Amino acid sequence: MENSQLKNIDRLAGYVIKLGILAIIAFACWYFSNVLVYIVLAFIISLIGKPLVRLMRKVSIGGKSAPDWLLAVLTILIIFALLALVATRLVPVVTGVFREASVFSNMRLPEGNVINNINSWIVSVIPGLSPDYDAVGVVMDYMKGAFSDVSISGILGSVASAVGSLAIGLFSVAFISFFFLKDDNLFANIVAALTPDHLEGSVRAAINDSERLLSRYFVGLVLEMLCVALVDFLGLWLIARVSIGYAISIGFLAGILNIIPYVGPLLGEVIGVLLCVVLKYGAGIGLDVNIWVFALIVLIIMLCVQLIDNFILQPLIYSTSIKATPLEIFIVILIAGHIGGIWGMLAAIPAYTVVRVVAGRFYSDKKLVRRLMPEQGKG
Repeated sequence: MENSQLKNIDRLAGYVIKLGILAIIAFACWYFSNVLVYIVLAFIISLIGKPLVRLMRKVSIGGKSAPDWLLAVLTILIIFALLALVATRLVPVVTGVFREASVFSNMRLPEGNVINNINSWIVSVIPGLSPDYDAVGVVMDYMKGAFSDVSISGILGSVASAVGSLAIGLFSVAFISFFFLKDDNLFANIVAALTPDHLEGSVRAAINDSERLLSRYFVGLVLEMLCVALVDFLGLWLIARVSIGYAISIGFLAGILNIIPYVGPLLGEVIGVLLCVVLKYGAGIGLDVNIWVFALIVLIIMLCVQLIDNFILQPLIYSTSIKATPLEIFIVILIAGHIGGIWGMLAAIPAYTVVRVVAGRFYSDKKLVRRLMPEQGKG
């Protein structure tokens, strides 16, 4: 009896120790959340860059290929150059829209203008407003008052702090990404060092499977973003007659927002239509048609691009990368969105991919796992 009691006490003590270790790990992840974000971003960049590293390894000069450290540096430079290109394409459209909007706000609007019609509608709907009430003027005065109360020194301090944090973050992500790209097995070795010996083989296999699938997924996601941006650009430029610079920038913006499942495409369409309408009013950019017809044309273009993405690009990416059905993805994203909002939706598919791989490796004898992953172990 005493031996059984001692065993129960030892078992309970083991559970308490394990819970304590988990609590310490959870606290460390929360306390060092910034560092954890850097590591996750670096890991994602390494997953995107690994196919490029493997491709460059095949290139040899005099029978010798470049060293891994040089391939890692070149890959990081290419990825960050592409990110800089996207950023430089988005800045002009934002500044251009604000410039055209400010010019438009200082113009004397002709009678029968849409803004005047909206102002008349507000006067007719809200009782007590005089016929000469200027709703647009009230909004502009409020915005001027709000900006006048803002301290210039405070703005400069906030901008300087944000730039400093961004520089530290970019350097940290690039530095960590270098080591992930230089050594393909670095992450697996770190996890294996914390794993019991009898599970090390299965853990390494699960990590390799997860990295392979996640690399396919993130590369596919980048290609999807570029395809959406390209088709949006061609439609806005060739059909809506938006100038080439603005069309490229709006296409890039729509492609980036398209990464957010379900919500992102809708945001891209709404923002794209609004930007095109502002540009047409401010600078006369676009087809020479009524503003409502122009907005409808832009909306139809972006909706057609979204249909191409939904019925061609997304099924191809999900079926070839994470090997999950659209119904699975939809349910997982809904659950993740309910738990973590947009960030949860962004992390849903990668997290579900890892869960599928782990379940397939350690619980392949379970009926539910066999039904969800009938092709586990293939490719």
